[in-house]
Amino acid sequence: MDIKNNKLQKILNIRFNNINVLIQAITHKSYNSKINYEKFEFLGDRVLGLIISNRLLELYPHEKVGILDKKFSNLVNKNICYEIGKKLKLSEFVLVGNPKNKITKVENKIISDVCESVIGAIYLDKGLKIANEFILNFWRDYLKTSDKTIIDAKTKLQEFSLKQYKSLPEYKV
Repeated sequence: MDIKNNKLQKILNIRFNNINVLIQAITHKSYNSKINYEKFEFLGDRVLGLIISNRLLELYPHEKVGILDKKFSNLVNKNICYEIGKKLKLSEFVLVGNPKNKITKVENKIISDVCESVIGAIYLDKGLKIANEFILNFWRDYLKTSDKTIIDAKTKLQEFSLKQYKSLPEYKV
């Protein structure tokens, strides 16, 4: 376990003061229903949002809030967290399943959640400055392409409907 934790800390480029914080950050509730990553994930999501929001304001000081919100949504979502989690090789470190020989597959959602959890753990153990450096480092490539705003079809339809008819479309199945 120590060797794996050291390897993960090396990949993260962060040496934790309290290794138990890191261990909790990679522990799924199927492995330990009481001490797991869920609260760190909650916190990490907020820290990630704060740091990315701040960076977008720095990069696009004259942009409208609606456009900033779309850029934010393209940078802070489960897909990007999963991609970052893959880069960090988190699937190799996540503790899942019953420790007594019952192994559970590490799904994409778990990788995404653990990515946010690790951010929360970094914030708790090392503070906002280190969390900021970590996020801006791993989101660097995504931030570089954030000048292109991707708007999904449903949003385009809703924006058109609001502009044209002053109401949202009705959906019928």
